Amino acid sequence: MESVVMGAALLVSLLLLAFVVLRRPHGNGREPSPELLAQAEERAIQQAEEVTAQARKELEDEARALKDDVRALREDLERRETRLADREQRLDEDHRRGEERAQRLTDRSKELAERELDVARAEEQRTKVLEQAAQLTAEQAKAELVAQIRNQAKREAALTVREIEQTARDEGEQRARKIVTLAVQRVASEQTTESVVSVLHLPHDEMKGRIIGREGRNIRAFEAVTGVNLIIDDTPEAVLLSCFDPVRREVGRLTLEKLVLDGRIHPHRIEEIYERSKTDVQTLCVRAGEDALVELGITEMHPDLVALLGQLRYRTSYGQNVLKHLIESAHLGGIMAAELRLPVEVVKRCTLLHDIGKALTHEVEGSHALIGAEIARRYGEHEDVVHAIEAHHNEVEVRTVEAVLTQAADAISGGRPGARRESLEAYVKRLERLEEIAKSNHEGVEKVFAMQAGREIRVMVKPEAVDDIQAQVIARDIAKQVEDELTYPGQIRVTVVRESRSTEYAR
Repeated sequence: MESVVMGAALLVSLLLLAFVVLRRPHGNGREPSPELLAQAEERAIQQAEEVTAQARKELEDEARALKDDVRALREDLERRETRLADREQRLDEDHRRGEERAQRLTDRSKELAERELDVARAEEQRTKVLEQAAQLTAEQAKAELVAQIRNQAKREAALTVREIEQTARDEGEQRARKIVTLAVQRVASEQTTESVVSVLHLPHDEMKGRIIGREGRNIRAFEAVTGVNLIIDDTPEAVLLSCFDPVRREVGRLTLEKLVLDGRIHPHRIEEIYERSKTDVQTLCVRAGEDALVELGITEMHPDLVALLGQLRYRTSYGQNVLKHLIESAHLGGIMAAELRLPVEVVKRCTLLHDIGKALTHEVEGSHALIGAEIARRYGEHEDVVHAIEAHHNEVEVRTVEAVLTQAADAISGGRPGARRESLEAYVKRLERLEEIAKSNHEGVEKVFAMQAGREIRVMVKPEAVDDIQAQVIARDIAKQVEDELTYPGQIRVTVVRESRSTEYAR
């Protein structure tokens, strides 16, 4: 509406300005005629009236619209006031009902409290009557009842536990007996006994003279280098090699076999063939370990551990070959593990490696079980395998089923008839002790060999570190220590060999 009024005022102003312009004298100095002025004034008045009328009409329309808006707003306000009044009325009604409900709840609470008080009084009265009748307080009666129920429960539990234990023991013994019997029946083992003598067949008897050499120099050099006794008797086309150490005996056998095939037998050649034979025996040890793994279906074992395992091919325990004992134990353990639904490969690894420490017992002090566990741990074996190795002789507490099966397989393999001989093991231990005595606490000693079935100790000393007098002193000290520590039949000869060699090369 304000815009309409401003437009009308602006239009009237323009008309008046035009009228003033018309009445102003022209450039020629003459004023317009009265008729023109009258016409202009009439037109201005007419246009002003039209504008005024238009403005008045718009003002009336705007006023009617404003009245309609005011009327609608007033009606909406009245409706809202009516709704608010109704809502306030309902709220007042709800508030009144809430107060009535709260009052009823308060009355109900008071009634319940009075009733609880009456019940408590009645309960207290009844408790007093019961206490007078039983001559016990409520706490005493409760404690007595609890103690009686506890004793009865303990007795029933003890009976149940005893029955379960007896049933489990009977079923366990029966099942264990069945498992062990099946394992023993399914494993076919060779009834062999290791000895300390190897036989080498010769192409003809004339070879014996070449082996002995001029004035026995070849046989002396052979025994000094290999540490193996060479026995040449009347046996046709055969010589005997005797040594308590099976690895040393095998190296000596291979050395003599190659010398016989080559035909050139002299001290220098003996040393060359001996070094080559040692390498061949190491290769055979690795191959024996690999063959054992293939037979048992075991993979991914450290190469050094395989080599140590193969060395047990030439070692015995109470007359029983250690590698064959391990393979047999692994088969037994695998069968029992399959019956018990345990991981077969883990149990086979435990039983195969449980005596691995025997490969180093002549080099490291300590129990072969603990030595073997340390070796297995060093080469990355699983902790269950390490525990089974160290616990198979109960040197540590058994914690796993795999360790129990390892003990059982070891006992079955070693306890079967014909598996072991105590006398051979005692003999080997006595010869090992002879070599240990000769090596200990004597400076300049290079190599020591127990020979002639333990009747001779041959000690090789370094000539630059030991003179002739010191060699006699070493021989006397070793003999004295053997007399003090060992029990043996007959006598033991101690021979100290001090040999000097000079070698030059002509170029």
